[in-house]
Amino acid sequence: MMTPMRYVFLVLGIVISLHYILSFAHEGYGRATSLDSIKNQFGVGVGGQPPYKTPVPEEYYVHDNTTSPQGRKANAAIVMLARNSDLNGIVVSMKQMEDRFNKKFQYPYVFLNEQPFSDDFKNRVTGLTDAQVQFGLIPPDHWYQPKWIDEEKATAARADMVKNNVIYGGSVPYRNMCRFNSGFFYRHELLKPYKYYWRVEPDVKFFCDLDYDPFLIMQDEKKVYGFTVSLYEYEATIPTLWDAVKEFIHEHPDLVSEDNAMQFLSDDGGDHYNRCHFWSNFEIGDLDLWRGESYSKFFDYLDSKGGFYYERWGDAPVHSIGAALFAKKEQIHFFNDIGYRHEPFQHCPQGAAHAKGKCWCDPKENFDYEWYSCLKRYDDMFQ
Repeated sequence: MMTPMRYVFLVLGIVISLHYILSFAHEGYGRATSLDSIKNQFGVGVGGQPPYKTPVPEEYYVHDNTTSPQGRKANAAIVMLARNSDLNGIVVSMKQMEDRFNKKFQYPYVFLNEQPFSDDFKNRVTGLTDAQVQFGLIPPDHWYQPKWIDEEKATAARADMVKNNVIYGGSVPYRNMCRFNSGFFYRHELLKPYKYYWRVEPDVKFFCDLDYDPFLIMQDEKKVYGFTVSLYEYEATIPTLWDAVKEFIHEHPDLVSEDNAMQFLSDDGGDHYNRCHFWSNFEIGDLDLWRGESYSKFFDYLDSKGGFYYERWGDAPVHSIGAALFAKKEQIHFFNDIGYRHEPFQHCPQGAAHAKGKCWCDPKENFDYEWYSCLKRYDDMFQ
C-alpha cells in the first residue's frame, strides 16, 4: 500500500500552486516551508559508501541521564533567528532541543532579531534551560535592503513573482532574512567568540535522543558543514544565480577547493546547476567557513549582483554552493542519526539509528530518497 508521504508527493504537483497563494497571507519574513523554497564515518567512504553509513564511535556517547555538562566541549553555540511573534514556535523547538540534547551538554543559545526582544520572550526562553542565553540586535545595515538596490527594478521583480505565484515572491522581509543568513549572521558580535553553530528554527521537531555531541564530531574530524535534508530549489527564485557563480569561479579559480563537492551541484562539471541544496533551516557548521577569504569574497560578489532583491536568492542555495565549492566533499556531513522535521519534510533515522536514538518518528515517513530529495547525489560523490 502507498505510504502517506508517497501519496503526498504524487499529488503535490496539483496542490503546489494553491500552497503558494496561501503562503502570501502573512508578510513576515517567513520560513521556507514548501517544496520549492525549499573511508568511514570520519573520512572518505570505505568501499564506495558515503561517510554517514558508518555509525558514530561509541566513545562519543554519553548515556547517563544527567543535566550537567559532560566532559570536553567544543566552542559552539545554538543560534536562533526569531521575531517576538515567533515565541510560541521558539518554545516548541527549544524545549525539544533541551530534552533531546542540550540539557546534557548545555551549549549556550544566541537569539538574534532585527527588533529588540520583549521581556516576555526573554523570560520564557531563559526558563527552559540552564545554559547561558544571549539576545542580540541585528545591525540595520546587516538586515535591511541596501540603499544601492534599484527599488524600481526590485519592485517590478516582486510584482512579477507575485503574478507567477512564487512563494514569498512579494516579500521584502523574507529577502532581508535570506541575505542576512547568507552573509551576515556569522559577523554578529555575539557570535564572534564561537567557532561552531547549530541553527535552529521555530516550530521544528527533533525526533530522537542525541546522546553524543555533534560539535565534537565537527571539531575532531574537521567537518565544516552538516545537514539533515537536501532538495531542489525552485528555479524561478534563482534564474541568474548560477551565472554569477560561474563568473566568480572564472575570476577566482584559486579559491575553489580541491576535491570539492561540485558533483552534488552539477551533472555536467559546472556548466549548469541541478538546483540541489542543503536545507539550511537545519545547519551545524564551522563559522570559519563563512568567515574565510573564499566565502567572504563569494558572498560579496553575489551581493553586488543584487539577486537577493532583484530575484529571490535563498540562503540555502547560497550556503550550499559556498560549502560545496570551498570545502572538501568529505567535510560536508549528513547527520543521519538526528531525526528532524521542518514542514513539510522530515528525516527519520532508519534501522539501528532509529532504535539507538529512541526516535518517535515513523520510519516509513522519511524524505531521504523521495523523488524531490538530493541525498542520492550526495551519496554518489563517495562511489
